[in-house]
Order: sequence, then structure tokens, then C-alpha cells
Amino acid sequence: ELSFHDHTEPATTSGFRRILVTEPEHPYLHAWWPPGHGLGYEHTFVHQAHDLVHALATGEQPVPTFEDGLQVQRVLAAVEESAEKNSVYTPVAQPVS
Repeated sequence: ELSFHDHTEPATTSGFRRILVTEPEHPYLHAWWPPGHGLGYEHTFVHQAHDLVHALATGEQPVPTFEDGLQVQRVLAAVEESAEKNSVYTPVAQPVS
């Protein structure tokens, strides 16, 4: 479940809306309860364990990869550096080839 607010709407219709994100297209919904029942933070760990075991059993590369995680860390480092410098633009470090 997500809370969404669109600040471009007129004051008469603006406000937070609740969006359920467990529609039938959700990739893990088949393992849980019917649509409309929320999946929580704790369920992400079950999904993560499922994907890891599946990748190990099939020999597939798990997703996200270590490289994906490293790139996220680079982005976070740039965000922290930018915040320390009063939000000045800070480029994301590129991988060394």
C-alpha cells in the first residue's frame, strides 16, 4: 500500500490517496492472499529468499546483482556529499574499468 499526493491538483481535490499495490499482476501475489490485502515490509524478505534459492537451484544470476548494489551505494554517496555541500550538484562516481 502506498500513499500518494499530487501537488498539481486543485485544492478542492488534492490530498493523499491510498494505492493498493497487490493487483493480480504483482509478481509474488500468487503466494499470498487475495488482491486488496496488503503485503508488508517483512514480506520482501520472503521474496528475497525465494529469489535467491530459485537462482541457486537453476544456476541463474540473482537479480539485483552485486554490481547493481554497488551502483546504488555510489548514488547514496553522491547524495550524502551533496547534502554536506548545501545540495550542490554532485556527480555519481563511475566504475573503474
